[in-house]
Amino acid sequence: MNPVYAIVGLPLAAAAVLVLVPGYRTGAWLNVAASAATLAASLFLFVAEPEPTALFVIDALNIYLIVLTCFVGLTTSVFSASYIGHELQSGKLSPRSLRFYHAMYQGFMFTMLAALSANNLGVMWVAVEGATLTTVLMVSLYRTAESIEAAWKYFILCGVGIALALFGTILMYLAAQPVMGPGMAAMTWTELLRHMGSINADILNLAFVFLLVGYGTKVGLAPLHAWLPDAHAEGPTPISAVLSGLLLNVALYAVLRFKMLLAVNGEALSPGPLMMAMGLGSLLLAGFMLYRRRDIKRFFAYSSIEHMGIITFAFGIGGPLANFAGLLHMAMHSLTKSAIFYAVGHVAQATGTQSIDKIRGLTVSHPALGWGLLVGVLAIAGLPPFGIFMSEFLLVTTTFAREPLLAVPLVLGILIAFGALVLRLQQICFGEPSGEVRPIHGSLVPLYAHLALVLVAGIWLPGPLVAWFRTVAAILG
Repeated sequence: MNPVYAIVGLPLAAAAVLVLVPGYRTGAWLNVAASAATLAASLFLFVAEPEPTALFVIDALNIYLIVLTCFVGLTTSVFSASYIGHELQSGKLSPRSLRFYHAMYQGFMFTMLAALSANNLGVMWVAVEGATLTTVLMVSLYRTAESIEAAWKYFILCGVGIALALFGTILMYLAAQPVMGPGMAAMTWTELLRHMGSINADILNLAFVFLLVGYGTKVGLAPLHAWLPDAHAEGPTPISAVLSGLLLNVALYAVLRFKMLLAVNGEALSPGPLMMAMGLGSLLLAGFMLYRRRDIKRFFAYSSIEHMGIITFAFGIGGPLANFAGLLHMAMHSLTKSAIFYAVGHVAQATGTQSIDKIRGLTVSHPALGWGLLVGVLAIAGLPPFGIFMSEFLLVTTTFAREPLLAVPLVLGILIAFGALVLRLQQICFGEPSGEVRPIHGSLVPLYAHLALVLVAGIWLPGPLVAWFRTVAAILG
């Protein structure tokens, strides 16, 4: 049996079952069990890589993103079980909305995994649009005026972006049809790669511009980022974790697939300059905006924009070393940022606020949580010996070697963001605790499991993983 069918089928079936489950506790554990089963199914991809079909393909590029998505989906479901349970007890959510939440969570996992494994341009577009719809519904879960406004902003901006991506997809099919003929073949990645050298470059260039802007909206690249801080600040914290840790990667993965197609056509434009410009713009804008944020979830949302800018810049500059750095940074950012949002969720519940100005002395009032958040912020800031330091070091060195003038704004943006992170870290983690101090509900195991992986990756990467990243870096061009 092709494991891909289990990987995309399990969360879809779980979503259908969870809609009917009335109790919160049963729904929460079914959510965890479904996520664990999906992760187990994804591990079979390492044993035998299935042959591509008309709908699905597994290759070196998407296999690690699928496993990473399943892993973070599992740890987030574990964190979600206690976090959402506390929201129910506090009266912020109703049992009916929780049943809806668990079903939408598995629906969200289905759409992301379907997008990552799709071998068809149209199927991938539909899956990314499905991811938008499921997360819009979860962002508005609290039904406050602010959460509904954030959900509408998310829906409208990403709806416009995904419409542009659809137009780019249609243009890609239009370019391929004269060479490959009408039908599914002209929409299939594996077939397009074989014929891309013969396809009209002018239409390809136009298609990629629409695709970059369209999917770039979902990545959160400036100036198309306005939906992301609101969605993070007003939605449930577990959704912030998977939005930053997973969905942004899925949208960038779509851009990389199209970048690979253009790399095969010798007459097509180079995607690099466009991606570097959007990446640097996102990095610099987010770095400065970090200093003005007062909501802790909104603050780390801008940190996600910063890091997606760094990753986009890495793939834009291209080459084996920069692509390697981009792939490593994608994985490290997913693990670190989701861990930070786990900590932030516990912080908000323990202190009763998301305002940075009202959160003080976490290492005193909640030592395990405070030190965990501190380690997570140091990791996302790019300090050694964590994995993000390694990826940023590789990117900066290769940029200095190949494009010295671009290395200056790159390093400047990283340092500006570093200053903001350290400034807020001192305020939140140290000093005398302020306000009401409440106990932590739930386990910190997901937080420390992610941080342990990020620490190990900064010290030592297994040989097979390095070889894997090198293979993908080579095919990205």
